[in-house]
Amino acid sequence: MTSVTNYHAGFAAEDIVAQDYVRRNHGIAARRWRGTAGEIDLIARDGDQVVFIEVKKSRDFATAATRLGRRQMDRICASAMEFLAGEPKGQLTDVRFDLAMVNSVGALRVIENAFMEG
Repeated sequence: MTSVTNYHAGFAAEDIVAQDYVRRNHGIAARRWRGTAGEIDLIARDGDQVVFIEVKKSRDFATAATRLGRRQMDRICASAMEFLAGEPKGQLTDVRFDLAMVNSVGALRVIENAFMEG
């Protein structure tokens, strides 16, 4: 039962994040896009830039932030490269990797270029 609850909570968190990006004039290109290396929660477009978004849901932002590790970032990057193969500019496409965290009350915090930090 817990995995079903987690699945729905994760999907609800992705909805919150997608709505926020749309409010900020981003188009949602894909949800739960799956490449051979793994899944990317959300892919958005901000003009010519493609934004790959990892969504983490937890009771608080600090805990959510700790749930994105190097191995997962590497998998997301590999999947992103696969996605970019279908873009007009391919690997030359302007990209950004964001971490979007949703806490237990549905509040949202986004760290843009999260993979560049630390």
